[in-house]
Order: sequence, then structure tokens, then C-alpha cells
Amino acid sequence: MSASAKRIVLAARPVGEPKPSDFRLEDCPIPTPGTGEVLLRTIWLSLDPYMRGRMSDGPSYAQPVPINGVMEGGTVSEVIASNNPGFAKGDIVLSRAGWQTHAISDGKGLAKIDPKIAPISTAVGVLGMPGMTAYTGLLDIGKPQAGETVVVAAASGAVGSAVGQIAKIKGARAVGIAGGKDKCAYVKNELGFDDCLDHRETDLAAKLKFACPKGIDVYFENVGGAVFEAVFPLLNAFARMPVCGLIAHYNDTQAVAPKWAPAMMRNVLTKRLTIRGFIVSDFAARHGDFLRDMSQWVREGKVKHKEFVTEGLDSAPAAFMGLLKGANFGKQLVRVGPDKI
Repeated sequence: MSASAKRIVLAARPVGEPKPSDFRLEDCPIPTPGTGEVLLRTIWLSLDPYMRGRMSDGPSYAQPVPINGVMEGGTVSEVIASNNPGFAKGDIVLSRAGWQTHAISDGKGLAKIDPKIAPISTAVGVLGMPGMTAYTGLLDIGKPQAGETVVVAAASGAVGSAVGQIAKIKGARAVGIAGGKDKCAYVKNELGFDDCLDHRETDLAAKLKFACPKGIDVYFENVGGAVFEAVFPLLNAFARMPVCGLIAHYNDTQAVAPKWAPAMMRNVLTKRLTIRGFIVSDFAARHGDFLRDMSQWVREGKVKHKEFVTEGLDSAPAAFMGLLKGANFGKQLVRVGPDKI
């Protein structure tokens, strides 16, 4: 084990796009667990778009990361020392250790991971928060029916890829929107979507209308921006729109109501649309159902997943900034340390 630990803290609150100087890599002593505590060594760090909101101090559903505080994040960690009877040395756990190589926990909020079920990295991916976001948002809010059309943006990402595949399992038609020909080919040819459109090409609205001749019944929103503008006119009466993210707007410096907002609200009324924002923790009671179904679908090959890995904790800031621009191809992970030491 290394003689010291490393952590990445929030050095400054970004204005617009985050930049390298907003983060700071620090060396620190490896902490010693006290009574009832465990010492964790980070193996996998999950990078997710929601972290951009935690870097700001505006009103939100969660407290912001304090200046000089360790960046927030889910991790897969190994217990390397334990004074807690609930955990033994060598246990692999899901935690919220954040952007650091080592962390102390009192055991609250830790969940043991069984490496025999699936690769441990999936605990922060398809079998973790992103997968559950897709599962609950689509099934509990979107409620796709056989024969309906489901559209999802960021379709090659951790959440979007699962959304489309679950829609297909439920008998719906799945249309993805992604950035680039390679991602679109993966979504259609590997994941089995019925179609996938490149949002970087011109005339997205016209191409989407052609791809959805019967309109759109469910739109899983995690992007916003021009994609939302192309989708909205195609929503059918009683369409459902789960909203879990707006990555196109996370770096906006101010919120401005679009000129077409009144027309949008008129359609919400006349088409009787359901638009509901959600946080995955809203559906905590569904976690058992999610693990049962998703783990089975993964084993059966009905849900496939792709990981985009960078190496070393020091790669996290650049990887995160790239994530916000769509540079990742699949679930963005940082391998902080080896599976075993």
C-alpha cells in the first residue's frame, strides 16, 4: 500500500464550463480508522453529469461541494482495515467516498458487492445508479406500452443506452439520439435500437420526424437544448417525459426562458402531457425490483453496456470535463486502483 493518499478537491466554483484550475490534486496521509470505522481504498470512481451541479452553490436538491472539499462521487472500494463488525478486510463495497484514493467510513451507506454476480465496476454503472435511473424513470414515469415509440438522447451513455434497451424489452420502438456516427452505429447495431440519429448533423428535427412517423409517446430527457426542441413538436397526446438531466445547460451562467415557452405550455395543456423531473433516490423502494430485473437482463444479454475508462485519480478532472462535452463512449469510469493489492 502506498505511503500516502491522494484526493481531488474543488478549488474554485466554475463559471460556465469547468476548467482545470477549478480542481486541485492533493497528497495527504492515509487516515486511520477509529472505533466502528473502516478504511476504504478506492478501486473505481464513477463520473456523472450531476457532479457539475454540485460544483455550483445555487439552489438544488443536494448540498454543493464546499470549496476545498473532496469532489462528490460514487465509488467501488475495498475495505483494507476494519474496526466495524459489519465489514471485514477484503470486502468490496459501494460507497460515496468521492474523488480520493482512501476514505474513512462509519459503515452507514455502505453496501457490500458480490464480485461473483458481475464485474464490480457495474455497481456504479448498469447495476448501479445509472441503470436504476434508466429503469425507474422509464418504467415508473414513462410507462412505455408495446408498440409505442420511445426516444432517448445521449443514447450511447450509461443511462440512455439502458433506457432504449429496456424499452425494447417492453415491446416499444426505441429511437436514440447520440453524438457521432460511431456512437449511432453502436446504439443501432449493438444495442438493438430501431434507429439512432446524430444530433450533430443538420436538420435533426426533420430526420427525427421521419424516424418517428407515428409521433413520440415517451421522451426520456437527459440533454435539453436543440434535441428537446426537435422532440417536443412530435410528442403525441398523453405523452410522458421523465426528466433526469439537462446536460446541454449545465454550464449556462443564467437561466433564460425561451421565446417558445408559451407555445410549449399550450401543448402541455392541449396534449395533456406529463413532464416529471426526478432523482433516482425518489424510487429507493424500487431498488430490489431493479436489481432483480436488470441483473437478469444483463445475464441474458438483453441489456448490454459499455465502459469508458481512464486510468488514475489524476485523470478525473479531464475525464469529467470531457464527459460534459460528450467525449465519453459509454459509462465514464476512473480506475483509481487495482482490484486487489
